[in-house]
Amino acid sequence: MRVKRNRIGRVGAQVTRCGQVKAFGDAPELFPKQGRRVVALSLAVSLISSMALAQSARSSSIKSDTPDATVKPKLPKKKGRPPNSGKAAEIGSGSVPGRSALAQAPALPHASRADIAAGKPQDEASKFARFNKLRERGLEINIPGPADTVDQDKGGFRSALADLGIGYVAWTQNSYVQNVLPNAARSTIANQLYNGQNPTFNSVNYVMVTYDLTRYGIPDGQIIAGMEQQSWTWQPGGPDRLGINTLAYYQTFFDRALELKVGYLRNSHEFAGTLVGGNAGASVFGPSSNVLYQGGMSSNATPTPAINLRYNFDSQLYTKLSVQRSISPDGVATEVNQNPAGLNWTTPNTGILTLDETGYQTKAAPGVLDTWLRAGIGYNTAHYTNLAFPKQPRGDENNFYYVAADRQLWQVAPQGAASRGIYGGFSVMGAPPDQNKVAQYYEARLYAKGLFDSRPSDQISVVATDTVWSNIAVQNALAAKNLVHNDSKAISGTYTAHLAPGVYLNLGLTYINNPTTITYTPQIGHALNFSASTSIFF
Repeated sequence: MRVKRNRIGRVGAQVTRCGQVKAFGDAPELFPKQGRRVVALSLAVSLISSMALAQSARSSSIKSDTPDATVKPKLPKKKGRPPNSGKAAEIGSGSVPGRSALAQAPALPHASRADIAAGKPQDEASKFARFNKLRERGLEINIPGPADTVDQDKGGFRSALADLGIGYVAWTQNSYVQNVLPNAARSTIANQLYNGQNPTFNSVNYVMVTYDLTRYGIPDGQIIAGMEQQSWTWQPGGPDRLGINTLAYYQTFFDRALELKVGYLRNSHEFAGTLVGGNAGASVFGPSSNVLYQGGMSSNATPTPAINLRYNFDSQLYTKLSVQRSISPDGVATEVNQNPAGLNWTTPNTGILTLDETGYQTKAAPGVLDTWLRAGIGYNTAHYTNLAFPKQPRGDENNFYYVAADRQLWQVAPQGAASRGIYGGFSVMGAPPDQNKVAQYYEARLYAKGLFDSRPSDQISVVATDTVWSNIAVQNALAAKNLVHNDSKAISGTYTAHLAPGVYLNLGLTYINNPTTITYTPQIGHALNFSASTSIFF
């Protein structure tokens, strides 16, 4: 399936990497010394690995298939259209977080011409195609496959596990953000108001393991278990945690027309497609997720019990329904603090989020441009505070909607890697202003995958956003005699370099007009955030 967007500091500091609106009025605790050492060590390891592997970056030409391509609906195709999965985003020979960054390409049943020219045995591609069948299914983001990892199958370790029906992926994302304007109004970390106001570091580390159930006759059956650890120098950006990020069961029915996924899920990876280019190796979570998270959607840091059902009308048209325990109506940080391990069945004031997304997708192929249209609506029975009457007891329910589209505009190499080219897209999201600080969100994006022949798996993006605050929340802040603004506009440029198999570097620059939420001071009215992020996959 697709991707979600991950860009560092895209809308500035009013959103965390998980997309929650920051509680700027709260003073977070100082980041413990041990946490700083973990972050520094992770950054050092990431950068050293990037340099050590950079020399082999262009030698990796094995392409991998998104796991969902292996469960592509076997439904009739329209005449005149080449087959496509409608679920996978191809990105040349690889791709990447930062909201973060990722890359995928079709599985090769035989060795490619590049492999043959390099003297690789013909069964190499078949071996990686076998590994691809063990990747997590049911996602809308593209996590690099086994061929695009640091370890690949060194020592036969991955093959030995595959013989037992076990697949795995592990990765580390390490990020740095700083406002480079001279009047950034520096403060102590405890009093920091937005991401990058002071130099801000974070490290997020994952490991995912799957077990194949098809050996027992279960169609596309799979058990998925994953852990996540994150550390932040600025706690509202995280906060710190160690716990699960998924514990799920997946299978298909009716010749793959119906897909079921149930367990503790992170629906931010399964709905909306908020990553630019759909590539986990290439970007960082951005503000678009604010509307989704304040509406109760679960994330990597906040998995919740859920059941997801996707029905594929054909290879392009689908609808997907989720019934999920919502996260805390007070935001991601509150949910993490109340349930750091992620195993609690419920937390205070939560309810049931019912979400449906309907979409149309065609995968890039020679003469066929990549297209993805989707729209979703959610309804949450959690107990929200009415912003117009904040002192009254909780009781208000919530809802949200989103519409998004991405379209390939031009193919660089239509007879080669068809996904290489220039893309455009937009997102529109909304929520009631009486329950939500973010009432509207608009995004326009232009991005390119593999624009240069010498860098076929790099990605470039330019994204403009406008986050509109609740008029009720703005009036409340104005009545308290604060300086207020109605929205926060930003424009960002990011370059994602695929340095070596499994190694990505994201560099970005984002200008933000009003990087804080609603209230501000003249000294913090603008930010120019420089961001750097490494993503390393194993």
